[in-house]
Amino acid sequence: MLTLTFLVKTLIDLYVMVLLLRIWMQWSRCDFYNPLAQFVVKVTQPVVKPLRRIIPAIGPIDTASLLLAFVLTTLKYPILLLIQVGAMSVDPMNLLVGLLALVKSAGYLVFWVIIIRSLMSWISQGRGAVDYVLIQLTEPLMAPVRRIIPAMGGIDFSAMVVILVLYLLNYLGMDLFPGLWYLL
Repeated sequence: MLTLTFLVKTLIDLYVMVLLLRIWMQWSRCDFYNPLAQFVVKVTQPVVKPLRRIIPAIGPIDTASLLLAFVLTTLKYPILLLIQVGAMSVDPMNLLVGLLALVKSAGYLVFWVIIIRSLMSWISQGRGAVDYVLIQLTEPLMAPVRRIIPAMGGIDFSAMVVILVLYLLNYLGMDLFPGLWYLL
């Protein structure tokens, strides 16, 4: 059962992150002819396209993808409970758990995109197609920090500051929702 639980949880979490990446890419107006953007669109399009006919976008936010990500995070724990115990819990509290899991997934996505951008800046030095999308995604978060804390000795500390803020928000989630935040 642990293997099936791990597999289901991982697949749902990864698909939610790809959906959130799609929303983030549309919001930041990334180049959708980029290979990374094409991958994200091709993975999510079969599910999002029918939903878009019913649920229109609100401004730059793809509400169909956001609703799908919320539904997946809301259903994740009842499905895992069904796998582990054999019973499914239908509770309004699942909506709060789904919302918190969605917020936490968004934080993890921002964390990993910043980490990957930082590592890629050492390897390809901003010349790759994926680098361009990562810069478009993270620059709105890192530019305000860079205005306050300029690069010292050629080292940009803005990624570290944004990651520290994400850690701070994670610990705030642990304080506000003790016990529940760890399970997400």
